[in-house]
Amino acid sequence: MQISPSILSADFANLQSELDAISNADWAHVDVMDNHFVPNLTLGLPIVESLLKVSPIPLDCHLMIEDPDRWAPAYAEAGAQSVTFHVEAARDPRTLARTLRAAGARASMAIKPGTPWAPYEELLPELDMVLVMTVEPGFGGQSFMADQMPKVAQVREAVRRHGGEVWIQVDGGVSAKTIEQCAEAGADVFVAGSAVYGAESAAAAVDELRSLAAAHAHS
Repeated sequence: MQISPSILSADFANLQSELDAISNADWAHVDVMDNHFVPNLTLGLPIVESLLKVSPIPLDCHLMIEDPDRWAPAYAEAGAQSVTFHVEAARDPRTLARTLRAAGARASMAIKPGTPWAPYEELLPELDMVLVMTVEPGFGGQSFMADQMPKVAQVREAVRRHGGEVWIQVDGGVSAKTIEQCAEAGADVFVAGSAVYGAESAAAAVDELRSLAAAHAHS
């Protein structure tokens, strides 16, 4: 059970200290938004390169951008340990996943709440992680969509059928109230933004979320 706090909810003027505050997490989740694929603009490659120099934990880059076939490989080449592209935006997801892996990153594919899983199951051998969005991508602080839990379970079942080690990540509205149902459905990597950075102690929130998830792990 891995916790990946989203720095979207962190203080952008103090990102190094905000990363240090979650040094007990497994990953730092970095939301890259281009104001085209989603209606928000966050940060891009130059800032990710700076974060890679100072982060105490690996970076989990979630690219909510158009044309990831062109832009995503640079994040892997820069040293991001996990790079997630949206299948809705990718022209050739299989080749992109292979390119990310060849550059040394874990290759991950995200699907929005309205995107069905079934058409993409055949891509599983190319992937290290599938991200099932539990909000519409674009903004932090949105409420959790429990109706995405059957999709998480579908992905978990597909991973079991195919074999191999593919992580299942959930992102959006994950908190102490919602993480248990995510773990029960089959998720094992949890992105939490305001639930971590809005807490009195970010590190304590990470530990609490991890233990709640472990107690409800999908068998």
